[in-house]
Amino acid sequence: MTREELREKANDLPLKPGVYLMMDKTGKVIYVGKAKKLKNRVSQYFQDSASHTAKTRNMVSQVDRFDTIFVSSEFEALVLENSLIKRHSPKYNILLKDDKGYPFIRLSNEPYPRFSMVNRLADDGARYFGPFGGRHETRQAIDAVCAALKLPTCSRRFPRDIGANRPCLNYHMGKCDGFCRPEMTAEEYRARMDQAAELLNGKGKQLIRRIQEEMQSEAEALHFERAAQLRDRAAAISALSKRQTVIAGLCADTDIWGIWKGAKCCYAVLHVEDGQLTGRETELFAVPGDEEEGEMLAAITAQYYLPRALLPHEILLPADSGDCEELSRVLTERVEHRVWVHVPQRGEKAELLTMARRNAMEEAERATSREERADQTLRLLAKMTGLPEVPGRIESFDISNTGSSDIVASMVVYAGTRPLKSAYRRFRIKELEGHPDDYASMREVLRRRLQHWRDGDEKFTPLPDLFLIDGGVTHARAVQEVTESFGVDVPIFGMVKDDRHRTRALVTPEGREIGIAANQGVFSLVGQIQEETHRFAITFNRESHRKGALRSALDDIPGVGPKRREALRKRFGSLKAIRSATLEELCEILPTSAAESVHRHLNGTDLSKKGEIELEDN
Repeated sequence: MTREELREKANDLPLKPGVYLMMDKTGKVIYVGKAKKLKNRVSQYFQDSASHTAKTRNMVSQVDRFDTIFVSSEFEALVLENSLIKRHSPKYNILLKDDKGYPFIRLSNEPYPRFSMVNRLADDGARYFGPFGGRHETRQAIDAVCAALKLPTCSRRFPRDIGANRPCLNYHMGKCDGFCRPEMTAEEYRARMDQAAELLNGKGKQLIRRIQEEMQSEAEALHFERAAQLRDRAAAISALSKRQTVIAGLCADTDIWGIWKGAKCCYAVLHVEDGQLTGRETELFAVPGDEEEGEMLAAITAQYYLPRALLPHEILLPADSGDCEELSRVLTERVEHRVWVHVPQRGEKAELLTMARRNAMEEAERATSREERADQTLRLLAKMTGLPEVPGRIESFDISNTGSSDIVASMVVYAGTRPLKSAYRRFRIKELEGHPDDYASMREVLRRRLQHWRDGDEKFTPLPDLFLIDGGVTHARAVQEVTESFGVDVPIFGMVKDDRHRTRALVTPEGREIGIAANQGVFSLVGQIQEETHRFAITFNRESHRKGALRSALDDIPGVGPKRREALRKRFGSLKAIRSATLEELCEILPTSAAESVHRHLNGTDLSKKGEIELEDN
């Protein structure tokens, strides 16, 4: 279908909730979405694309047709959308791992049911719990529940092996109640398995209360041994909920979400029970475009919770996904308690969101290589500054002076995110007379730099992809004047500092500011470039100042010309070292008469004072 035909079809849709499926020429589903009003949402894709993100433009360019499915409510659309995403795995949707990566616990339906670990649900009359984070965590969950309720974990089968042999070592160690003994009934076994199912369904508190009530009844009936057994069982179940493993998530009252988008994307879910952190889950995932945090949460939370039979009472999100109300209704309908999904704004719960985000960030950074971080930073810099491609070479300039003399400039070069020190260059300002003028100095430096390039000087080739100037909008305009005069089209940005002398933004020659503080990678890179450029300029200025002071002190010494002054500078480095040198040391590089003249000049009373004053003033 043509773009016009797609637009007409979209405009004919009703203003009702539903799900839409975008397909390419081969009929493959490339995107699944939901809408409160299908006509408004779908028609937006085929209007003016200027307001679309890069991902949306790319997706729409591949759409050949679309289908829609109407539903009666928004939360039905949420469930259907998640189901279709799982079925089709569309290219432009955020996708978590397939269910086969999340094991389930299966409790068989037989007189003596047993626990096992499976990869998929089946319609076989058995009970299923999960999914869990991985096979190791699932095995931990089974072992922990069996240990708390003293259920058998051996290979014996019931009723076949009841009374066939003596109880195994687990019974004698107090880890199992010995259901292989003839006195243990099938009713007792099933009752204990029902308690295990309650634990796996997150009903630990209710189970503990019921066991405590039974314990009290046994104690009142003077059955103290039985009461002690129930007491120990309640204590074991209570301790289970405090274990720092994934099993603790079974008893969670609250899930706290954190999300991180960098070179790799990651979510973290912290499980909290009675105000205590009891477990954590993290997963890396791929983002096919420039989704905002709320969009990512909308996709991830639905995929995370809808397959699960066990749900917390409260889910805290760091941003509004737009589906909080619908997700709350869907999840509440699936369990026997209310599930509240919301975004806290302040207080302790907001602080917990910060902790969850830090967990997501650390997990993503740990899984990201240095090269991937660098590439992501450069891509974000290119996006923020409007560059058509990732910058491969960045040049930065700064001016340093001490009054009207010793005005110098530095040119620092970065290849990607790393300094290319072999390409650094230094300039001594030549054209400026009178008082210092940073703008005139900057124009001179850029003019000389571009002239070297035009003349074919290999030390100034190639041109960069980006000019960064230490200073504000006026500095950027000064550089733009020079690049325009040379017919050079290289993007120019000034690096603006805040009151604490930290780079806070980039600014164009037209005065448009681009904030960089919100992105840590770009903020760190630009700050590093600015500091390195400033350091290189200051170092050159100090060297020039020191050499000037040395020349001034040696200018009036008879028999010491430029070559001998340079020899003294190379050998001793400073005026203080030359003054401290013995006559014999001076004679090693100067004729005897010149050495005696230097020694007498620098160590004579009047001349020595004069040299010190000149050095300090400079």
